[in-house]
Amino acid sequence: MTRKVGILTAGGDSPGLNAAIRGVGKSVQGHYGMELIGFRDGFRGLMENRSMRLDGEQLSGILTQGGTILGTSRDKPHRMLVNGKPTDMTETIVRNYRQHRLDVLICLGGGGTQKNALRLKQQGLNIITLPKTIDNDVAGTDTSFGFDTALGIATEAIDRLHSTAHSHHRVIVVEIMGHRAGWLALGAGIAGGADVILLPEIPYDIRRVAEAIRQRARNGKRFSIVAVAEGARSLQQVARFRAIQKRKKKASNKHDKQRAREKLAALEADHLGNHTVRLSEQLEQLTGLESRVTILGHVQRGGSPSTADRLLATRLGSACADLIQQKCYGVMVAAAGEAAVPVPLEEVAGVKKLVPLDHPWILSARRVGTSLGD
Repeated sequence: MTRKVGILTAGGDSPGLNAAIRGVGKSVQGHYGMELIGFRDGFRGLMENRSMRLDGEQLSGILTQGGTILGTSRDKPHRMLVNGKPTDMTETIVRNYRQHRLDVLICLGGGGTQKNALRLKQQGLNIITLPKTIDNDVAGTDTSFGFDTALGIATEAIDRLHSTAHSHHRVIVVEIMGHRAGWLALGAGIAGGADVILLPEIPYDIRRVAEAIRQRARNGKRFSIVAVAEGARSLQQVARFRAIQKRKKKASNKHDKQRAREKLAALEADHLGNHTVRLSEQLEQLTGLESRVTILGHVQRGGSPSTADRLLATRLGSACADLIQQKCYGVMVAAAGEAAVPVPLEEVAGVKKLVPLDHPWILSARRVGTSLGD
């Protein structure tokens, strides 16, 4: 019987998703003679049984397209909104998997998708994942498709901001995506020649950041570019977070623990919503230089994937087909140099790949005189 392969894209959209779908599809069909079924809008589409057959016509011409032809969502199988209430829909998803007589389900996504995929594996489903994220924070792989494209977009934005900063003698604070990991801000900051780079992995001292900018002004450079990851925090902010986390850990009853959780969530929401603007205001006060904010936001996710991402997505997609043929399930297809290797989902799910403090990019940034705020 013809083997049946299901595929879905989950989490945030990312350049290279369509290239990966094409890589999987053309390989499983053309090389191995399997059937490919796509599920719309992530795990929700699998739960609602919304599918489409992916053949040569659907896979044609999508290599260069951004986004995903399947659509995506952030729905979790075990906590999906149904009639306005969070509901565990795992059983429905398992039932639909069986109904379609799938031999394997391919899940393309980032950290959250890896965790959801592992949960489905634990329900007895054959699962293979591919690492997608512009944050480059999926563990177990050298890089994730989407990262190179976003890196290029963020770098170009910094390049363009230089002329305005120089002309108006301003400090321009540019916010780059990266909630827990600073790969994108670090790479774009170095490639774009940012004068200050602030990362989630390195809590910063606002006084040191201001002094780095003032020193540039004393040297005749009355402008600066500050590249800041959205999740970067000051020493004071880190202290506040840790104090509440400590209270949560020491809480002796459910009520106090819930209050601590709510405070952490409120603090996190306020930080992500206002941090960059506050940072800009502080720098203006401390340096005496006019400061402006640019938030790149979702523009980093959009557009046609770069050459490197098209190659990576195609390479991992075709390797995925080989693993299906070998019946190697419960793994993520990871990039390891020029090879594509299977990594058990247990080693990937719930693990963030953060920037090591001794990483060569960090060392290079310091050596060329870039301030990291510490």
